[in-house]
Amino acid sequence: MIVAKNIHKYYGDLHVLKSVNLHIQKSEIVSIVGASGAGKTTLLQILGTLDRPSRNNDTQLNINETDIYSLSSKELSRFRNRNIGFIFQFHQLLPEFTALENVCIPAFIQKTPKKEAEQRAMKLLGFLGLENRASHKPGELSGGEQQRIAVARSLINNPAVIFADEPSGNLDSESAENLHKLFFRLRDEFNQTFVIVTHNEELADMADRKLTMVDGAIV
Repeated sequence: MIVAKNIHKYYGDLHVLKSVNLHIQKSEIVSIVGASGAGKTTLLQILGTLDRPSRNNDTQLNINETDIYSLSSKELSRFRNRNIGFIFQFHQLLPEFTALENVCIPAFIQKTPKKEAEQRAMKLLGFLGLENRASHKPGELSGGEQQRIAVARSLINNPAVIFADEPSGNLDSESAENLHKLFFRLRDEFNQTFVIVTHNEELADMADRKLTMVDGAIV
């Protein structure tokens, strides 16, 4: 599903990622842990195609059998929209839109017909126990509900892989536990691959595989 080879990242003289190599299987849940500044989020952004590694002739990134660095900017945007979902610590819902509208946004970007997008969004909201909150705006939802809306949004285009950056970092302990269990339900139901950066040891230990980063490298 994901093959990354010789990933480096420099910010000026600061060597943030140091020859990272990674192989993640389809439907695998992988957690990435490490101290602040170890390079976890930088690696996640590169794997998620939101950032590019520093130039290196041996660097490779393949996702779902696609050579990412052979794509043009337009092709990469299209690939990202269709194949990758993102969940962040702060849900980043648009406050002026309802839960249903927020979930549908990636589908609309993909030019999915409105009726089809809304039907899939309602199915996801139902799966997440939020069908009765579809018409509510983010300000009318709890933190846990907002994060589940963000999860539904990440799933709307049926992506091959979902990248999550501290997904439960802004939730109370009960909501965090529910979210963690939800990831495994989603994997079992939809066969998605999850790559999760987290400081939550409980979530990290639940994963199929836990990777530890130290000073820009996986150890």
